[in-house]
Amino acid sequence: MGRGRAKAKQVKVARQLKYNSGGTDLERLRAELGVVDADDSGHSDEHDPYEELADRYADYGVVDDEDGEDDRRGRR
Repeated sequence: MGRGRAKAKQVKVARQLKYNSGGTDLERLRAELGVVDADDSGHSDEHDPYEELADRYADYGVVDDEDGEDDRRGRR
């Protein structure tokens, strides 16, 4: 017979979770998850995986004719 009280308590808690948008401490959550801001982390020392690809394919965008024409136009 005590099931009605338990269910009412669950409904009350569910409504609080659904409709209460305040009270979330985002800084504490960020600290718990270990998220570091880009400004605070000093990413300049870390390896950028796209830097190697950019260096490898940088020559494809260079025009190397004297007249400024790209010689890739005729190829297909």
